Amino acid sequence: MEIHQRDHGVFVCQRKYLKEILKRFGMEECRSASTPMNLKEKLQKGDGAEAIDATAYRSLIGCLKYLTATRPDIMFAVSVLSRFMNCASQLHMIAAKRVVRYLKGTATFGIKFTKGNQLKLNGFADSDWAGCVDDMRSTSGYCFTLGSGYFSWSSKKQEVVAQSTAEAEFMAATAAANQAIWMRKLLMDLGFQQKE
Repeated sequence: MEIHQRDHGVFVCQRKYLKEILKRFGMEECRSASTPMNLKEKLQKGDGAEAIDATAYRSLIGCLKYLTATRPDIMFAVSVLSRFMNCASQLHMIAAKRVVRYLKGTATFGIKFTKGNQLKLNGFADSDWAGCVDDMRSTSGYCFTLGSGYFSWSSKKQEVVAQSTAEAEFMAATAAANQAIWMRKLLMDLGFQQKE
């Protein structure tokens, strides 16, 4: 993890680690992708594609998981791809390599914490509906900022099948509210009470 401290704030990224990933998987000369995942493509376990070396797939997903420490923009894609660790196919590897191609084009991205901003807790939540083809469960996601930069985020498959988009959104909002309550208590212990 790289931390660049300047007068106006702190920037946290993992450029060096990303270069190592590109080299390790032979993708140094690949073309970049504009998004980490094709949202119209629905990945599933029994997709009929040729099975691949599970060790290489797990290794790549492990590297991508480590990158989510400073890259919340790939959290959803990595969360989805992690579901296929025990049954990876050629289609899953192509999708994982698309995330790496996206990272190559956005290698300078990270999290910037600027000096002087108010320490106000803001949260955002969303979900898809029946995004997992295998069991029709939705995925919840949330992220929180404190001042200028993101410091907490999650993307996780919901534990039950939502009967509607409203129910899926409610479950995502509930998960985000639980996280917000915990963070407000923690911030109050640190002397940064959040009234809103």
